Amino acid sequence: MTQVEELAAFVAQASYDDLSSEARQTLKIHVLDALGCAIGALDGPPIGMLRAQLDDFGGNPLATLIGAGKTAPDRAAFYNSALVRYLDFNDSYLASKETCHPSDNLGAALAAAEYARGHGRDFLAALAVAYQVQCRLSEVAPVRAKGFDHTTQGAYAAAAGVARALGLDRQKTAHALAISGTANNALRVTRTGRLSNWKGLAYPNTASAATGAAFLAMRGITGPLEVFEGNKGFMDAIAGHFEINWRQENLEAVRRTSIKKYNAEFHSQSALEGVLELRAGGHFRPEDIEHVDIAIFNVAYNIIGGGEEGSKHEVHTKEEADHSLPYMVAAALLDGEVTPAQYAPERIRRQDIQGLLRKVSVHPDEAFSRRFPAEMPCRIQIALRGGHTLSIEKRDYEGFYTRPLSWEQAAAKFHRLAAPFVDAQRRAAIVEMIATLETHPVEQLTGLLGQTLITKESEEHA
Repeated sequence: MTQVEELAAFVAQASYDDLSSEARQTLKIHVLDALGCAIGALDGPPIGMLRAQLDDFGGNPLATLIGAGKTAPDRAAFYNSALVRYLDFNDSYLASKETCHPSDNLGAALAAAEYARGHGRDFLAALAVAYQVQCRLSEVAPVRAKGFDHTTQGAYAAAAGVARALGLDRQKTAHALAISGTANNALRVTRTGRLSNWKGLAYPNTASAATGAAFLAMRGITGPLEVFEGNKGFMDAIAGHFEINWRQENLEAVRRTSIKKYNAEFHSQSALEGVLELRAGGHFRPEDIEHVDIAIFNVAYNIIGGGEEGSKHEVHTKEEADHSLPYMVAAALLDGEVTPAQYAPERIRRQDIQGLLRKVSVHPDEAFSRRFPAEMPCRIQIALRGGHTLSIEKRDYEGFYTRPLSWEQAAAKFHRLAAPFVDAQRRAAIVEMIATLETHPVEQLTGLLGQTLITKESEEHA
């Protein structure tokens, strides 16, 4: 039996009953968080472009688009995954050499579960499978250092989730995984240098392709079953040798996945919490700041601090801003928050934030790097006029898996993000539906998500 066939056996037999009570509750919190991110992104410029393409191309109306309408499942997977991802506010999983965002798989699993007229239990099991596959491959088969994007492991995760939601048998699941994994090996350049819209659309593209691969396998199309260990396969060409005994795997990875407190790249979260704590207690004005020094673990330095993925002091777009620690720190110091409002084009262009971000320096600390990923340590020092310096050291933040959000905190975040687009009554109905999702058909959830949404303008005039 090949390794992809062993993975397929794990996927095909996975059940909602396999989840511990803690994992079930955590998974629902992550679904609620992801859907809040999705609804909060409905007016994002790239989302409008995607809608225009869907309107132009059409699609058999078999799966719901969040915000109204239906289309083909692979296109729904792309669109809804793009909504979850666009704000860069959804969950994250830390491995020592890779970071992924497992709720990126929600759009694909939801589209497949709706197509299959599945139950909430089926959808939750499928999503838990996708979390497990992506998180475990990120741990044992990191690809970032080889120049590949984390969507590479996601090709297996999304296909696994879709195959489980469709109820494919072991053989067809193996072929779905093989097709998707062979075809979707993306380059890390997506997240280096000058960042583009594709930063938020790379995983939705993979989710859509994985959904299509699973449907092809459902109809009998076969793929290369030696995709992992074969000649020029994933191990040989990209990841190197690794081992996972899928017979011994569980569905608990979601419990080690963290939720973002701030609308910012994941590795910035503890630093932003520290900066805002200094701001709250320091009683200083932004114009008093002479310099901000941040010592942080190496991964954060490389991705958002100006290390190997490029300078972070030239910021002109949302995609550059939410991956620039200097910008995000400047926003926190000036505005007292880091939310979608801090990425509006007019906010990014203002001189106050452009000037302050250039006073922020970031450097790696080897001691902090050794504590990562069990912690997200950092030290912030703010030098003020007159020689006074404020300092704080952090090890994690509220929302990190060691300090997880409660259901009530997750619901509060959902309401904040969704309020401009969904009235209070429907928001409450969505929250209640997710809380008891295992007792409902998936179509009841998608029915709530697919209703026409209010607009920011209509709410302002209500």
